[in-house]
Amino acid sequence: EEPRGGGGAEGLRNANNNASPSGWPGARGGHPLAPFGGASTEPSYLGRVVLEIVESERTYARDLRSIVEGYLGKIIDAEEPVLRPEQVSALFGNIEDIYELSSTLLQNLESCASDPVAVAVCFVTRSQEFAIYTQYCNNYPSSVAALAECMRSKAQARFLRECQERLRHALPLGAYLLKPVQRILKYHLLLQEIAKHFEHKSGDDYEVVLEAIDTMTCVAWYINDMKRKHEHAIRQQEIQSLLLGWKGPDLTSYGELVLEGTFRVQRVRHERAVFLFDKTLLITKRRGDHYVYKSHIP
Repeated sequence: EEPRGGGGAEGLRNANNNASPSGWPGARGGHPLAPFGGASTEPSYLGRVVLEIVESERTYARDLRSIVEGYLGKIIDAEEPVLRPEQVSALFGNIEDIYELSSTLLQNLESCASDPVAVAVCFVTRSQEFAIYTQYCNNYPSSVAALAECMRSKAQARFLRECQERLRHALPLGAYLLKPVQRILKYHLLLQEIAKHFEHKSGDDYEVVLEAIDTMTCVAWYINDMKRKHEHAIRQQEIQSLLLGWKGPDLTSYGELVLEGTFRVQRVRHERAVFLFDKTLLITKRRGDHYVYKSHIP
């Protein structure tokens, strides 16, 4: 397939290996990329990897559109309120922002003319924008809880099923709301496949691919870390609400919850439940759903 727009564009020439978002190359220096060969040949493995990135992003953007238009849009346009505003907010989070980013990224990827370096540049130049996934991933547990609440209501459950039937989706809404969480953690793996099968593992072009991998690996790591801290903060609040006999300050003053578990003390009948925070070890005894304070070690 001929690159869109015809002739060769300027290559990536700056010293920092950060290409301009415009003028991504379809052919480098006027010559086709070696991994792809002529138009009549079968694409190489690298060519198929690049194609998978573009095609999977197209499918992902289409799925996001179905959520935004087929569910959220129908809820907003309904004559009678189907879900409460707080349910809508919890259920969909910032899905509209995610859809807008994916649509723009897809347009950029489709303009790359199967050039793996240009594909890598798409991720490097948009690295800051992927931060919106942190908000979505942190909200995801609330989304699951909101959906479960909706399914307990006959009217809300029927409405969501009708939306699913109109969209001809084999899977319910919950499966689609999980897709952004899955997608943001997969980008760096797809880019690693480009690097693995890149023909020349040196030079500026290869460095751009490595930079894209580092960028999206950091995004995935940051989101996982924020998700973990968010879950630990919720658990910390839960422990505080269930703690009996504690005279000290709010548990948040002891830093992040690092670990929790149980152990048995010699000559004591019941196990102890312990919580390790950044600045203290809290020792308690279970009493039903509560924890009775026994001791703490700074």
